[in-house]
Amino acid sequence: MNPSNFRPTILIVDDAPANIQIIHALLRDQYQTRVATDGEKALAIAFSEPGPQLILLDILLPGLDGYAVCSRLQEDPRTAEIPVIFITSKVDLEDEIRGFEAGASDYITKPISPPILLARVKTQLLLAEARSQLRDQNALLESKVRERTLELAKVQEATLLAFGSLAETRDNETGNHLRRTQQYVRALAEKVRDHPSYQGYLTDAVIDSLFRSAPLHDIGKVGIPDSILLKPGKLTNSEYDIMKTHSRLGRDAIAAAEQHLGQFSEFLSLARDIAYGHHERWDGSGYPQGLRGEDIPRCARLMAVADVYDALISARVYKPAFPHHEAVEEIRKGRGTQFDPVVVDAFLEVEAEFQAMALKFADPL
Repeated sequence: MNPSNFRPTILIVDDAPANIQIIHALLRDQYQTRVATDGEKALAIAFSEPGPQLILLDILLPGLDGYAVCSRLQEDPRTAEIPVIFITSKVDLEDEIRGFEAGASDYITKPISPPILLARVKTQLLLAEARSQLRDQNALLESKVRERTLELAKVQEATLLAFGSLAETRDNETGNHLRRTQQYVRALAEKVRDHPSYQGYLTDAVIDSLFRSAPLHDIGKVGIPDSILLKPGKLTNSEYDIMKTHSRLGRDAIAAAEQHLGQFSEFLSLARDIAYGHHERWDGSGYPQGLRGEDIPRCARLMAVADVYDALISARVYKPAFPHHEAVEEIRKGRGTQFDPVVVDAFLEVEAEFQAMALKFADPL
């Protein structure tokens, strides 16, 4: 509702002084009025601040006619919501239709009927106020939805990091490994998104889902016995076979979540493909399926480079940390054998960013 002391401003546009006097006399007790005698002046007033709440517009004006003025008002976001009522001596149906097509809210023919004019003005002002309140409510609702969506996204990210860290902690790794691989995957995805092999696949939504699903890449390690997962020395062949099952365990756990959800989730689909496929090798010598080349899911190819780089630069009980330049060289050596050549080429272009991200999210000493 408007405050009781607020009087809406109505712009009267007419080139006949007698008409202006009549309309002003009808409105002055309830409204403030401004006057324009041609189209250009009407537009100048409408575009000024504060603008009018309603415009009474004659069609037959010197220079720009009423139709042109109304169209200009509709085209400008500053004035598009101001209701326009044509007041005119043009009484043909075609003229009225043209007026509404130009964007008018109402059409009154001369001679003016005072009750009709006052009723139409009041109605259009009430409708305009209602539309404004509805827009404000919608904006508030959209703001609350955005806040809630952001809150849920943060909760989801924290939950995923917690689950991922559970697997990594059992493997003597830290949550920072997960944060680093998230950053690496996003950097690689942004770099290759326009390459023909990835074009159309890596949309903004997919890259966001990749970033969020990356922490689940080794979630299956929670199912590996400590005697194997935490063994400081080299694994036997049978132990290594058990270790490799973590990719299947991760896939099955995520697939169970998909089944429970009961509908397609791009986020879970990517997480499943990453967990199951990021140990595949470009030449077909990887596991668990021995996929080769482009049969390997693209998200898994990105994670393969990100995960191996971070494993190389990180100290483990069975190896020291590689310097960045040595890790880069190892990735380079794997081009076309262990890794997708396209992803390696992208990595080599952004390897300085990888080093910066590794330092930013370094493990605590």
